[in-house]
Amino acid sequence: MKAKEKTNVMRVLDAKKIAYESFSYEADPNLRGEEIAAILKEDLNHVFKTLVTMGKSKEYYVFVIPVHKELDLKKAAKVTGEKSISMIKQKELLSLTGYVHGGCSPIGMKKTFKTFINSSVNDIEEIYVSAGRVGMQIKLASKDLIDIAGCNVADVVE
Repeated sequence: MKAKEKTNVMRVLDAKKIAYESFSYEADPNLRGEEIAAILKEDLNHVFKTLVTMGKSKEYYVFVIPVHKELDLKKAAKVTGEKSISMIKQKELLSLTGYVHGGCSPIGMKKTFKTFINSSVNDIEEIYVSAGRVGMQIKLASKDLIDIAGCNVADVVE
């Protein structure tokens, strides 16, 4: 289950000398976050997904939340100072972030976007996020993810 090949996410972490573990599993873009947590044999509260949104102002925002939770669009709008927030279309993800659906990571996106991580991160020492490719995850210290991805910690889930 240990990943052998390096993704852009891993190269970014290596360059910053941030410790992480990588994991790979059969790449299936239809796998849900809960299924990935089960494959990793991890608590759902420790495995996070990365969502990309757009505010009414046309600014983009990234939200990192536990895989079994839903983004609360009202809370998301409030923390960003937007009137409203909506999910971007799946087909826009690759050109905007450099990642495909199911392989989107808050680390190493093409551009830097204001990023928010759900406040439940404060309760866990280590977190899993996508390694930037479908079928690959990384585990790292929660504080390292917050630092490297420039996350603002906020309550953004339903």
